[in-house]
Amino acid sequence: MLSLSHRFVSDSLFWITRKKWLIISFFVSILLFYLPSPEGLTSEGHRTLIIVLTTLILIISESIPLPAVAILILIMEVILGVDTPDGVASSFMSDAVFFIMGSLMLAISIVHQGLDKRLAIGIINITGNKTWRIVLGFVAVSAILASFIGEHTVAAMMLPVALSLIRNAGLKTDKATNLSTLLLFSIAYGCAIGSVGTPSGGGRNVIMIGYLSEFGLGDISYLKWMKYAYPMLLIEIPIAALILWFTFTPREKIMDSAVRKLKVSVAKTGKLTGDQMMAIVVFFLVFLGWVFLSPFIGLGIVALTGVFLYLTFGLIEWKEIAHNTNWGVILLFGAAISLGIHMKETGAALWVAEKALGFLEILFQDIGMVRWFFSVVLSGILTNLLSNAATVAVLGPIILDMGGDPIILGIATTIASAFAYLTVVASPTCMIIHSTGLVTSKDYLKAGWKLFLMSIVLLFLVSFFYWPLLK
Repeated sequence: MLSLSHRFVSDSLFWITRKKWLIISFFVSILLFYLPSPEGLTSEGHRTLIIVLTTLILIISESIPLPAVAILILIMEVILGVDTPDGVASSFMSDAVFFIMGSLMLAISIVHQGLDKRLAIGIINITGNKTWRIVLGFVAVSAILASFIGEHTVAAMMLPVALSLIRNAGLKTDKATNLSTLLLFSIAYGCAIGSVGTPSGGGRNVIMIGYLSEFGLGDISYLKWMKYAYPMLLIEIPIAALILWFTFTPREKIMDSAVRKLKVSVAKTGKLTGDQMMAIVVFFLVFLGWVFLSPFIGLGIVALTGVFLYLTFGLIEWKEIAHNTNWGVILLFGAAISLGIHMKETGAALWVAEKALGFLEILFQDIGMVRWFFSVVLSGILTNLLSNAATVAVLGPIILDMGGDPIILGIATTIASAFAYLTVVASPTCMIIHSTGLVTSKDYLKAGWKLFLMSIVLLFLVSFFYWPLLK
């Protein structure tokens, strides 16, 4: 009996140690709940900010899985009286969530057809065997693909290509070298740069589009988003490749042997099959639908139509989609959008915006610069601590309540959330390449701070001189 009691106490202490931030977040929530609402903030807005603070603590501390955080957001919105159960459900499910769900399923279908191997030979045929050209090709292809099918998928497709080149170059894959670090960061940073190119490049793009639409501040089509974001993406590609090359200059300037071996390996797979051709055609039709039909039927319905066609033509089985779809990501985006809507409706976003502007006006005289600094710099810093989707979900409603041009500030915030160069947890692609053991936490800072500053300067120039011309 004493042994069981001792074991219970020991297990309880171990659990408390592991979940201390979860316990702290609950204590903070309870304490803030019983405090009077700050001046100028409604009681509903006060309770909404309690949910935001709790969410930030749990995301930063990683004390519970992100899907659990998403579920907690929905529970707290009802329990704290921010909205009714039906109201929360209505704010959770939207075309943006359909879009995320459909995009994830489309990505699974593409990988299932083995098109990643075809991608490898395509890159090599374009770049040739010089290492600097391969690096430029990796950044460019990763960025362009990530702009359409999402950085998670592209990183998963490109990683085997990089590892294959490293192995074929005669290097071990259990020890970091400048070449391996260079190739892996070319993928990670290329994906980050490209993820803002189109609405389908990342969930936070859709979150911002959803906010602008929900708040009645403007409707952004697939093509209009590309007009704003794609020029910066194309400019960043060669700059990022140069920074990476001079930061991790490898000894191997030519990869003739590695390229030859890879070509032989890929050639053995034969020509494109009928199913692979059909998969490419369906995705091309989906892309055309995003460009031309999304203003009428929504991005989400177009994406789900593509999934329907993949299933109907037998290009993938439902059990494959059901097994590999990251349902937690869908939950997280839905909950994030719901929280953002309630921040807007309860006045919490406006209250925070006014307080932030009042503080920053002390530092800057130009109100336009204050808004830009808040949206871009804070978003860029937070995205290296939180997920980029969480950053946009939290900052989006606040920034859109600051005044100024909501489309320019909204897109600037979203693009800045892609500056995930400084930490391992900054983005899924950073975590994917770190899992190989070929890059260290210090490596992220070596090139990351240069890319971060370059990106902020470039975004400043684009947003102040190019975007106003699109109005």
